[in-house]
Amino acid sequence: MTTSPTPATAAPTAATIRMPSKDTRLCISLAARPSNLGTRFHNFLYAELGLDFLYKAFTTSDLTAAVAGVRALGIRGCSVSMPFKEDCLALVDTVERSAEVIRSVNTIVNDDGHLTASNTDYVAVAQLLREHGVAQDSDFAVCGSGGMAKAVVAALRDGGFERGTVVARNEATGRELAERYGYAWTASLGAARPRLVVNATPVGMAGGAHDTAAADDLPVPGEAVDAAETVFEVVAVPAETPLLRRARERGLRTITGVEVQALQAAAQFERYTGVRPTTEQVRRASEFARS
Repeated sequence: MTTSPTPATAAPTAATIRMPSKDTRLCISLAARPSNLGTRFHNFLYAELGLDFLYKAFTTSDLTAAVAGVRALGIRGCSVSMPFKEDCLALVDTVERSAEVIRSVNTIVNDDGHLTASNTDYVAVAQLLREHGVAQDSDFAVCGSGGMAKAVVAALRDGGFERGTVVARNEATGRELAERYGYAWTASLGAARPRLVVNATPVGMAGGAHDTAAADDLPVPGEAVDAAETVFEVVAVPAETPLLRRARERGLRTITGVEVQALQAAAQFERYTGVRPTTEQVRRASEFARS
């Protein structure tokens, strides 16, 4: 049963961190390029809330064996990042709707050997669209056709957004994603000026872009940013991308990758531990993860 913890008054210190034991429950992440964001976020909250858990990031060249290890070793939870999100579907026992609708997994929970997959990216995007009051009659453009773009497009469709375009250079994946949800596809935004612009590509990402210039680029023409009402940036590193910087300079409503990362990680944390962290705890864990 989910419980709400009493807010702590101080950040965890070396003296408050539990030493692992045979009873410590392990949660992991699987990614092609592991980062410390999830590791620091989850371990911060474990320490602050006095939970006997440990979180560790991994990569793998054998996904089937890795997921089998989650099951066989009693690993409580597993966060899944690209390029493993789709391939995990065939390796679990139950797929919740959040992952089924987009055919993409980012969270696995192990209940005594029964693996359940979900997608907290989808949950976070849907929540942020509601919390920021983005009008359902807004026309939109989603840049990208990968796992995160799938989460965004599905959340938009389920949120009642009817007029949209998937902007993706890969016609096969872009057109398939667009047609699955009844939207248009185009290889480039061109002269279109949608009210909502969403970046679900690596453009603007520090250390993860396609080329050395892309970290300083915009995913759409600058004029399209200027004409928008809302800009939704999925990239979480750096906290302020060129897209967000331009949107803020023009006074636009912005939704950030930092918000997405924190919300999806908090949802994972609750699924793994059964404990719902407070908004303040999530904020401080996110700040600690990025420090």
